[in-house]
Amino acid sequence: MLRNICYNCYDVEGLRLAYKKHRDWIEIVQSFGCNIETAEDLVSEMYIKLDKAIKDGRDISYNNDINHLYIFKILTTLFLDLKRKEARMVLVEYNKTIDNRPNEYVDYEKNYEKILDTLDGLYWYDQKVYEIIESGESIAELSKKTKISYYSLYRTYNRVKQILKDTL
Repeated sequence: MLRNICYNCYDVEGLRLAYKKHRDWIEIVQSFGCNIETAEDLVSEMYIKLDKAIKDGRDISYNNDINHLYIFKILTTLFLDLKRKEARMVLVEYNKTIDNRPNEYVDYEKNYEKILDTLDGLYWYDQKVYEIIESGESIAELSKKTKISYYSLYRTYNRVKQILKDTL
């Protein structure tokens, strides 16, 4: 039935069929342990992915109905991605974000001089890599141009940044 509908109509009809079971998708996501707001968000993202899949020519029908397994797979993938993102987040209490110390005078000129002195004391290779990357060149572009390993440039750049942070 879905295969006989024109391409643009199929886009709309496929999403309509999926939306008819909206409450079911919400219940599935809630069964993963999500609250109603998170479930609504994940189902909304599922509709976006479903629309993209339909536009890419993927057949989402199964026996003249929507393919429930395919939608379940999309929902579980979105849920797992959300959990991975939450695991990487660090929540900071509001009280810890307030700096209760009195305002201290920072001598920016003196700090800038320290940074320049530290840069001058580095090996010339480290200086050049840091300066080129700081000027806006990406590490990947620099690696292609110089034929130096990406990871070597990356480690050098990060090491110099850490040295500069430590000087302050």
